[in-house]
Amino acid sequence: MQANDARSVLHAAVPTAAAGAIAAVISGVVAGGKGAVGAIVGALVVIVFMGIGLVVLERTAKSLPQLFQAMGLMLYTTQLLLLLVFVALFKDTTLFNPKAFAATLVAATLVWIAAQARAHMKAKILYVDAEKTGPAT
Repeated sequence: MQANDARSVLHAAVPTAAAGAIAAVISGVVAGGKGAVGAIVGALVVIVFMGIGLVVLERTAKSLPQLFQAMGLMLYTTQLLLLLVFVALFKDTTLFNPKAFAATLVAATLVWIAAQARAHMKAKILYVDAEKTGPAT
């Protein structure tokens, strides 16, 4: 992973982790210990899924820039479907509170997307590649 890849993941993961911590506190107060565990698991699932997806997308952009937009659409669709599968798989679990898990999953996903959009808007990305020229005469 290159430094700018890690930086872009960090810009999205830190606010998501903070939202997960807030959700864990709220879920702990509302639903007890199992609610806090559900919120923590939900936030971790989002950070792992979205982080892996962002790294894959950035590597695709570097190696195959012509596939970037299609890959991004496919990746986000796949991620949302996988998150839906996680909610369906754990809806009857007794390990943690499934409502806290699902609510945190949705909230953390929204925070991730907003943080990623903000980081992209703040990044100073050149959109014109200047050709190298020799010394000015």
